[in-house]
Amino acid sequence: MDRFQAMSMLLRVTDKGSLSAAGRELQVPLATLSRRISDLERHLGTRLLIRTTRKLTLTDAGIAYVSAARRILEQVEEAEREAAGEFTAPKGELVVTAPIMFGRLHVLPVVADFLATFPEINIRLILVDRNVDLVDDHVDMAVRIGKLPDSSMVATQIGVMRTVTCASPALLAGHGVPLKPDDLTRFPCVVVDTPMPSSGWRFQSPRSDATLEISISSRLAVTTTEAAAQAAILGVGVTRLLHYQVAEPAKRGELKIILERYEPVPAPVQLVHTSRGQMPLKMRRFLDFAAPRFRQALNAITSSAPR
Repeated sequence: MDRFQAMSMLLRVTDKGSLSAAGRELQVPLATLSRRISDLERHLGTRLLIRTTRKLTLTDAGIAYVSAARRILEQVEEAEREAAGEFTAPKGELVVTAPIMFGRLHVLPVVADFLATFPEINIRLILVDRNVDLVDDHVDMAVRIGKLPDSSMVATQIGVMRTVTCASPALLAGHGVPLKPDDLTRFPCVVVDTPMPSSGWRFQSPRSDATLEISISSRLAVTTTEAAAQAAILGVGVTRLLHYQVAEPAKRGELKIILERYEPVPAPVQLVHTSRGQMPLKMRRFLDFAAPRFRQALNAITSSAPR
């Protein structure tokens, strides 16, 4: 029995919550996965998982073993990286993730310059509008916009990002310019469909810092932020997006930012990675190279339309 392989399979099963989900991700037949874990339990002489038709539950022995196995595999992975020279020379593959539009506009140019500077480092850039699990998906570094819920992450702040409300000059000419959030109730709006949709937009009172939630009339719902910005440019309705998503059309005069006094507190933008001991040189080089360039890009967005 390959004990390291069995440990890895057990961790994937517990992280995914089911044998079938783990089998699909590992591309291992369900029978093989079940047999490997049974072999591990037989080797240890104890039961690690309680399996029912509805869910998997770790036994007390399983909880302790999974915790120990996770530490062991992380140490093995770190030893392999050190043996490969990742701690003595900047080389190897670096996996970076970012939101789709932010990645295309701001991360990709930095990555291109970085690759030209460090020829022995390759990058896999994952652009996706969800928070990828850095440990499960083996991601080295992520760009995150918003407060971090996980305190185990090491974060380097590279700027802040406003949430702005905007509309085309033509729409505002026809409906008037809203002076307070309540005025939006008489405007058609463009919204972005999300896994947790909301019937309203949140603003902040400039006098009391109280949160104001305004019900809006969704004239058009789209699945991407780029489509929402384009629909607003075409005069379909008012939309509400992160500032970088509309900075260029606002600069060109295709969109006008409104209700600036009522914007919520800008969200932090951060480069994050997991805190797992010594950082490989490829990660340190990318952090040192990318952070000042991202700060410069974010500062340029902020200064392009002062509040």
